[in-house]
Amino acid sequence: MIDVTDQDFEQQVVEKSHEIPVVVDLWAPWCEPCKTLGPLLEQVIDAQGGKVLGVKINVDENPGVSQAFQVQSIPMVVAFKDGQAVDGFMGAQGEPMLQDFITRLLPTEEENHIDALIEAGDELSLRAALEAQSDHPEAVVALAELLVSDGRTEEGLALLERIPESAESRRVAATARTSDISGEPDELDAELGELLGQVKNDDEARQRFVDLLEVMGAEDPRTAEWRRKLSTALF
Repeated sequence: MIDVTDQDFEQQVVEKSHEIPVVVDLWAPWCEPCKTLGPLLEQVIDAQGGKVLGVKINVDENPGVSQAFQVQSIPMVVAFKDGQAVDGFMGAQGEPMLQDFITRLLPTEEENHIDALIEAGDELSLRAALEAQSDHPEAVVALAELLVSDGRTEEGLALLERIPESAESRRVAATARTSDISGEPDELDAELGELLGQVKNDDEARQRFVDLLEVMGAEDPRTAEWRRKLSTALF
């Protein structure tokens, strides 16, 4: 079980649940039933050999998450899949109930088949995965990225409309919408500087600016500075 906070909940739970089921244990140090449930829940999750991710959130230290879940009693457990809360319960439970709870989150035979197609990664396999589940987030993003890299940007962007926005879908969409640039640092800086004066009153300029930042990525040391300039220009 890993500790999650208000700050990284979106990344560690919502985003991660697109890859693997995530079980959230809401607890507090003063909660005696939590001390019984937590270790048992961790044991059941660990027995799945990495097929499920367990996280715990101290509700006293993370009021944002607590408010979002409208927590009135703990322990409270919520399961996430594909970015959504799909199951949950309150109160300490025994091992049989916990095992059943976790088992319901595991992939079905069809889901395993889809996962195998996605892992293959070629266009034919990805399209077959989407025939089985037309809005499978991972398959949609993988195929959209393949289409964009092949120059079929409009088809890739249309495909992304099937799923809720995520960090990965934003990245692929931004790549598609900025396919006209080389990505050279000087070129990016020059265009960002030109767009900065337009972002407040021009929706297209603002979208272009944000797309360029997505393409640059958080690891680029210039990204944070350009985001700060964008905030200043807008507000």
